[in-house]
Amino acid sequence: MCGRFVLLTDLTIITESFNIQKVACDYKPGNNISPGQQIYTVLRKDNQNTLVNFRWGLIPAWAKDSSIGSKMFNARSETIAEKPSFKNAFQKRRCLIPADGFYEWQKLGKMKKPFRFSLKSGEPFGFAGLYEQWLSPEKETIHTCTIITTEANGLIQPIHDRMPVIVKKELEGFWIDLDNHNQKELLGVLQSYPSEEMMMSPVEPSLLYKPKAQESAFF
Repeated sequence: MCGRFVLLTDLTIITESFNIQKVACDYKPGNNISPGQQIYTVLRKDNQNTLVNFRWGLIPAWAKDSSIGSKMFNARSETIAEKPSFKNAFQKRRCLIPADGFYEWQKLGKMKKPFRFSLKSGEPFGFAGLYEQWLSPEKETIHTCTIITTEANGLIQPIHDRMPVIVKKELEGFWIDLDNHNQKELLGVLQSYPSEEMMMSPVEPSLLYKPKAQESAFF
């Protein structure tokens, strides 16, 4: 799973790295980004790579209320092509979610020890994501997204059995090009990132503190 991540890279580097032609949001990075927050998303719109703000936690268009979003901050790569909550977005609304790193927790008895995972290169990367547009009963349009996960690679496996999909740089354009409808090729993008290109480091738990009422949703 992926329940927390970090994005501190300067906007100028993000726009260059993801070939962004239009920035349609304010940019305020953070080191402890969690579900329910507004996060930065790169999508293809009007033939431009565009950076927007979406709420993290996908609300399907058919949802009765927004509460379902709190459970849909991740989507499993193995089922997104069939699961009703994600299959339409998988075909029509794919995006990249920029990040510098992400956190996973190792269970040690009753304790949980956090680790940060990032690229050895130190460069930002894009999670594979999906997005949706939901109309509330009050007629408010809410844009939401989710991060796709897959099996953990060898580096992460001792800590957690899942990891977010990091899209390889050469496949980013392919992933967000909504003219691509080849399901087999799209699913092929959703692979575990190579262990040898990643690094991990322990994190002070107090830096990632969340109120107990929220812990079960993120850990």
